[in-house]
Amino acid sequence: MNKIFWQAKRPSAGLKRPSAGSQHSFWTTIVLSVGTSLLMSGTASAELTRAELKIGITQEFENLNPLIMSMSATTYIYQMVGRSLVILDQNGKWVPQLAKKIPKLEDGSAKLTPDKKKIIAVWELKDNAVWGDGTPITCADFAFTREVGINDTVSVSSKETYTMLEKIDWDPKTPKKCTMTYDKARWDFYQMADFRPLPKHLEEPIFNQYKTQNQGYEKNTNYSRNPTLPGLYNGPYLISEVKLADHVTVVPNPKFYGEAPKFKKIQIKLIPNTGTLEANLRSNTIDKVSSLGFAFDQALAFEKKVKSEKLPYIVDFKASTTYEHIDLNLDNPLLKDVRVRKALVYAINREQLVKALFEGRQEVAIHNLAPIDSWYTKDPKHVVLYPYNRKEAAKLLEEAGFKLGSDGIRQKDGKRLSFTFMTTAGDKTRENVQVFLKDQWKAVGIDVQIKNQPAKVFFGDTTKNRKFDGMAMYAWESSPETSPKSNLHSTMIPTAANGWSGQNTCGYSNPKVDVLLDKLDLEFDANKRKALMAQILHYYTDEIPVIPLYYRSKVAVRPLGLTGFQLVGHQYAETNNVENWDVK
Repeated sequence: MNKIFWQAKRPSAGLKRPSAGSQHSFWTTIVLSVGTSLLMSGTASAELTRAELKIGITQEFENLNPLIMSMSATTYIYQMVGRSLVILDQNGKWVPQLAKKIPKLEDGSAKLTPDKKKIIAVWELKDNAVWGDGTPITCADFAFTREVGINDTVSVSSKETYTMLEKIDWDPKTPKKCTMTYDKARWDFYQMADFRPLPKHLEEPIFNQYKTQNQGYEKNTNYSRNPTLPGLYNGPYLISEVKLADHVTVVPNPKFYGEAPKFKKIQIKLIPNTGTLEANLRSNTIDKVSSLGFAFDQALAFEKKVKSEKLPYIVDFKASTTYEHIDLNLDNPLLKDVRVRKALVYAINREQLVKALFEGRQEVAIHNLAPIDSWYTKDPKHVVLYPYNRKEAAKLLEEAGFKLGSDGIRQKDGKRLSFTFMTTAGDKTRENVQVFLKDQWKAVGIDVQIKNQPAKVFFGDTTKNRKFDGMAMYAWESSPETSPKSNLHSTMIPTAANGWSGQNTCGYSNPKVDVLLDKLDLEFDANKRKALMAQILHYYTDEIPVIPLYYRSKVAVRPLGLTGFQLVGHQYAETNNVENWDVK
């Protein structure tokens, strides 16, 4: 499962995105179990029609409440049934959705306050934008959503999505004309794809009843208890059926403001085992494999079968911002020493890793920004690089006082250099990575003990509440030119005091980086923003709060007859334009 990260705005085979509050929802998380591909002789060639499209997915989702959801699987489904003010489209361009247009400083629809410290923007909602029960979507819905988002008892990935708005005003005579006052003059004020509205008329009574209880709202929201209520959704489709651990069905929303969707029914079918996933595809039990389906190595193998067996499918690959990495818990005394963290990186041959597992078609990661991001740099003047160097790793460990013991594991003051290494249980690709890394680290005297957990526990509790004591492996999924503030700012460290909000799971804290991150938000000059990001990346790569592994490509399999489908390389799923999918 993947983790969607830097939410102000959840791995390869299927890691995640930690899920705030998912352990309290009946939308239970099913772990991706990667099995051996099941080969079947021949493939039935059922004709694709508009009557139904069946999509295979290997990850179950969490609570579909747009404030609480945090896993990629949830976003994949939600973007069929929900819309936001704006979205980053499949071509990487910001476009309006519920909004008529995007406010701009250039045309006066957004303005700096006289002291230039804040921005006031006017967002006009589309006249025909309504909830699935016909209730108009108004500024009151967005104001209510902000109220929920800033409440300390509600666990959201990034409260800054809501706290960055000081207030939302409107005239009762024009309830769709929202004047939003931002607490700072942010250059990216218009990038509000994660500010998805809640239906006030359905959710406010529940919130008022439970808002003083920690995670009380998460447990009782209609999205958990009554997920098929039409009024919860405003996208091209509505949730019509939920069968736990099996499938979710969506049907067209007759009240949708945009282009009418083409398929009369779409079923998202949960198939946790990817071997079974391929078998279902070949037998036409499903028509398509989502981007949360095949692992990269399995997609490579299936692509070869498509060509050799002339199967009626297209395997899509798309470079993305997804960043596979290992979080290090910096509260661990052994990991407080930066020499140990650097040694962990020097000791692994990441080039060999991607060659062995992915035929060299995924790139070694050097930091948290992917090559498709304009802020990316690999210039050694700006970032610290860690080429495979076992001697350098051993040297750093010696300098840190760790000497080889008789069992080949280093010790210091009688304490072994040993860590617990965790990820989601059943993820074959990640488990292969773990074995590879364990052997590499053992060669320099570092011991790791693998202790994996079901995704529901790993994301819903262990990473969310920072309960891992050593290493946690998963992936972050973001968008280009997104501030990593939610991951790196010291105020974003999840604690009991802040309701376990924030995504700085490592516990990284550097006052200089905090200052740079705050400046980044307020810098309107694109070149200066890039320079600020280069400084942040220098600290990030020099201090190593995480171990970068590789940048992941997204993959999906579609039938030859499906048109209008396009993979995207950022955190907003390809389902965002589901209304354009059609049959050739």
